[in-house]
Amino acid sequence: MPITYTSGEQVEVYRFSIPVTIGVPLLALFIQAFVPLRFPRFAVYLDLPLLVTIFFGMARRNPIAGLFTGAVIGLAQDMLGHNPIGIYGIAKTVVGYGASSLGVKLDVENAGARFLVTLGFYLVHSAVYFTVARGMVNMTQHWSWINGILAGLANATLGTFLYFALDKFKQRT
Repeated sequence: MPITYTSGEQVEVYRFSIPVTIGVPLLALFIQAFVPLRFPRFAVYLDLPLLVTIFFGMARRNPIAGLFTGAVIGLAQDMLGHNPIGIYGIAKTVVGYGASSLGVKLDVENAGARFLVTLGFYLVHSAVYFTVARGMVNMTQHWSWINGILAGLANATLGTFLYFALDKFKQRT
């Protein structure tokens, strides 16, 4: 089996229109902020702003853009929530940078890769959030591996379908 190498010039890099760049994260933030008022379990298991951060990071494949995307979405989520400002910002900044960096190295266009990448980044996000909340802000946090893995699987499943829907908005550079 021959090993093939994909150069940086062969990797597809995408951009998005301004309404999509602003509207999709705002819609995810709106849903994340207001749906849990009717369905409290929604916020416990699903993190739509995280899925949007991962998608934009993997599609743009630019670590600086992924870093800023994660920071803006995370800070906006902090402002809509009840946590101190910056916790989601830090966690989503790490995930945005990582997703953009990994998007250059992997084929993230198939469902299996998207599922595994989303599961991995959900766990990274949870670990960074837990570390910052407990270590820096001194919040009382409890870690549950079972809930973390179940939430990661739920987000990875939703993310896989969501990414294929958002693929329609991609524009080649």
